[in-house]
Amino acid sequence: MNYRIGIDVGGTHTDSVLLDGNLKCVFKIKVATTKDVSTGINQSVKALLQESKVDPASITHAMLGTTHCTNAIVERKNLTKVGVIRLGAPATTAVPPLAGWPEDILEKIGTNISIVSGGYEYDGRIIANINEQEVREVCRQYKGKVQSIAIVGVFSPVNQDQEKQVAEIVKQELGDDIYLSLSNEIGSVGLLERENATVLNAALKETVRSVANGFRETLEQEGIKARIYFGQNDGTLMTSEFALEYPILTIASGPTNSIRGAAHLTGLKDALVVDIGGTTTDIGVLVNGFPRQSSLAVDIGSIRTNFRMPDLLSFGLGGGTVIRRNEEGITIGPDSVGYLLSEKGVIFGGDTLTTTDVAVKLGKYQFENARTEAIEHELAVKADRLMMEMLEEAIDRMKTSQEDVPVILVGGGSILVSSQLQGVAKVYRPENYDAANAIGAALGEVSGETDKVYSLEKKSYEEVIEDAKQNAIKAAIAAGAAPETIKIVQMEDIPLAYLPGNSIHVKVKAAGTLSSEAASVTRT
Repeated sequence: MNYRIGIDVGGTHTDSVLLDGNLKCVFKIKVATTKDVSTGINQSVKALLQESKVDPASITHAMLGTTHCTNAIVERKNLTKVGVIRLGAPATTAVPPLAGWPEDILEKIGTNISIVSGGYEYDGRIIANINEQEVREVCRQYKGKVQSIAIVGVFSPVNQDQEKQVAEIVKQELGDDIYLSLSNEIGSVGLLERENATVLNAALKETVRSVANGFRETLEQEGIKARIYFGQNDGTLMTSEFALEYPILTIASGPTNSIRGAAHLTGLKDALVVDIGGTTTDIGVLVNGFPRQSSLAVDIGSIRTNFRMPDLLSFGLGGGTVIRRNEEGITIGPDSVGYLLSEKGVIFGGDTLTTTDVAVKLGKYQFENARTEAIEHELAVKADRLMMEMLEEAIDRMKTSQEDVPVILVGGGSILVSSQLQGVAKVYRPENYDAANAIGAALGEVSGETDKVYSLEKKSYEEVIEDAKQNAIKAAIAAGAAPETIKIVQMEDIPLAYLPGNSIHVKVKAAGTLSSEAASVTRT
């Protein structure tokens, strides 16, 4: 029988699972996340093989949901030097690229920015043509200073031609080894936010290459010759080659892995998913089997972006969250003892009262040799009531109506939660709930998206929708989906009344199962 490995790196633990050919979890393991992340992944793979006794040669797929790229941005580490070429003169010179970026990240990626002639109107009409000599001069200035180029055009999601033209010039001047990021492939309308997302993507190229190479080496050392996939932040997978082009899509893949895992374990297509880890609780919305996406701009490391991100509510409540007594009563979090729970938690002989201590004291979960005698029962009851109020309030904030909704509890910290909650129709805690994130990472669906503004002056509505669908299908195939399995799973169109003329913003998602031969990345 063939197997696949799913690995999800969290802030506290790295979870690994082994799924059989029917996508059933046959083995799972949890190790502490290490400071450099890669060491924890290595330890996780070794432990999984040692304890499961599965033949490494029978593992054909390996999927990784990783925090490497998120950590690189937040910690300002391992970032690539970037050169920015904005196609927007003379229309956009008032606000230069990287305006408002924190100084500490600019020190890492550099301040190589240029605004050259170019750009389109909302309907695809040209603002200014590309000046080829101008672009070549910028490239010569950047030579030897940058490893990655971010190309950003005004309204490029409407027409990609100028960005593609400049990309060819950059390759001619700087060679095929230069990393390229084109904004029309990454963000939506909104120049500055799309530009920011594109620059971040360009800055993460070396980070994800290092992760992919390290993961491959780990697998090969253990005798595993598997195809490698990365988790995307919409809950689906992409080939390692695709991830090298779009590393920014790995950001927030952890919570979406949990949402997809929850759907797989329960069979539910529409529900709220509450993922409680060691440090935080993440609440997401499951719509038609996939995570609901945010419609708002998202800050990543204090940088405002507009590429696709899951609609999540996160707050400081986890299995290691610290409980304190004060004059007004008690407080919960937001700090956590994290992976030191087994050392600092009261039930383990430590001196720090945590939410897990309370759950065990009240009989919600059993730990062998737990030391609960020092925990006051009245204090535990008050703390538990406050935890449930925090959770119920957060659930209400994520609901779209007053109706009670089903809730799926996943994550190791979900032992904190009772089987009944206010405003909840039913609470599901499926088997293998504590490994839902890794299971979600190992599921075999791959997606592609179109997020574009169309003008209806020259094309009919039907033609526009069909074009968007075909582009989404092409993107799914490029990410590694089998063409014959692809279906349109989400679609929305929004008339843009604030733009002159007849314009429409179309979003389409297509998804399919893994191709036996993953497609190489092609720009469409």
